[in-house]
Amino acid sequence: MSYARFQETMGRINDVLCTVNLLNWDARTQMPAAGSATRASQIATLTGLARDMAVSDAFAAAMEGALDELSAAPADDLRRRAVESTKARVETLRRIPEALIRESADLKTRAQTLWAELRLRNDFEGFAPTLQRTIAIQREIAAAIGYERHPYDALVGQYEPGMTLARLDTLYGELKAGIRPLLDRALGLEPPRADFLARAYPVGAQRRFGAEIAARMGYDFARGRLDDTVHPFEISFTRNDVRITGRFRETWLPGGLFAVWHEAGHGMYEQGIAPAFDRSAFTTDLVNLYAVGGASFGVHESQSRLWENRVGRSERFWDLHFDALQATFPEQLADVDGLAFWRAVNRAAPSLIRVEADELTYDLHIILRSEIEAALIGREIEVADLPSVWAEKMRAYLGLEVPDHLRGVMQDVHWASGMVGSFPTYTIGNVMSSQFFAAASREPDIAAGLETGEYVPLATWLNENVHRHGRSLTPDRILQQATGSALDAGPYLSDLARKVDRLAATA
Repeated sequence: MSYARFQETMGRINDVLCTVNLLNWDARTQMPAAGSATRASQIATLTGLARDMAVSDAFAAAMEGALDELSAAPADDLRRRAVESTKARVETLRRIPEALIRESADLKTRAQTLWAELRLRNDFEGFAPTLQRTIAIQREIAAAIGYERHPYDALVGQYEPGMTLARLDTLYGELKAGIRPLLDRALGLEPPRADFLARAYPVGAQRRFGAEIAARMGYDFARGRLDDTVHPFEISFTRNDVRITGRFRETWLPGGLFAVWHEAGHGMYEQGIAPAFDRSAFTTDLVNLYAVGGASFGVHESQSRLWENRVGRSERFWDLHFDALQATFPEQLADVDGLAFWRAVNRAAPSLIRVEADELTYDLHIILRSEIEAALIGREIEVADLPSVWAEKMRAYLGLEVPDHLRGVMQDVHWASGMVGSFPTYTIGNVMSSQFFAAASREPDIAAGLETGEYVPLATWLNENVHRHGRSLTPDRILQQATGSALDAGPYLSDLARKVDRLAATA
């Protein structure tokens, strides 16, 4: 009966956190701006309630009883793994003061609303005091969790278990060394024509086309929906209600389309988690107090980047789907063919905006942000230094001058949301995406499907090898089982090199 009590309490905690997700979705899509203060209190109350349930003596007793009940079960028994992993996470959660958790939950809602308002005014100075408190809270959380070498390790480890600043420095060094010559080569080519991407594309038609392709990829709209927001995201309230958002601009076609396919990749992950894991330890993050089924943010990001880039930016994809896009926008694309469109959406063009960056420069955006937030947490820089440090790194990494805060330090919602330590998972996801895609593409039916535009075989492989496990396996184990390899930047750099070769051959 102890394991049953454990499951029952775990389900109730998940229910509370799914309700928090729903309030967050509403706050970021349609809540009136004036509602932010009371919404922040609501989210703080529910987050605190989830925390209290998780660290309660009754739940601790249920976990101990469940472990006794399952003492004879093998080490890989799912029930035993659920209790052991939950116990470890609760021990970490207990180290974070309750008041800090409540303040963090309250602040992130108010900070997101303030960020959305002040970024449009280019008002970093107005946002700085709120961001300063956010960073101070994250420093306190890092100290409470504990670390061996750098406080950033405690934060990045929440999003990517086992990851450290030292490991990131090694990965980033390999990527910088591999990407720089590819970027220099690509920039040395005659630039592809891209003027047609900025013509007037009605937003409604963009949404319809993006959604049709997302459904073809495997995102289930019967269990999801697409809404507009300032910064695209995916969020779930169990596998049967997984929502995605996009940001469409009438005069920039790629931004809206690729954001939808990116978020659909996230959504397919959550929709694909084993039904038996609903309301369980395997769909609940008890450290971040968040209802999420992915094994880590990096694995999650691998799914979005796989569909966005390995599929959506492939030459074959546009061989197959450009005619449909042209039929949707016949006037705008009358003088364009599929190859020209593929070249345009894959051109190397250093950009100020991360979410619109090309593949060759995207990781430089992530490295920049990772280095900055690690320095913030390590007290090597302070919030007031951010604009100048950002400008210096943009100049060094991408050769660009930052004209304003909107296109600089205020462009991302992550710091306002308190998600310090999450940026590295985008690059980790990029690397994993190539590893998963290479392994899947070795299957004949998947390779054939990619040639014909039938994406079910690929989606099925990802579901069987990645999605269904939820949080029941570590990221390293999922990657090893699916690909036969640990985290390896080689396949990713090879994908980028092949793309540059093809751009050169078609120049």
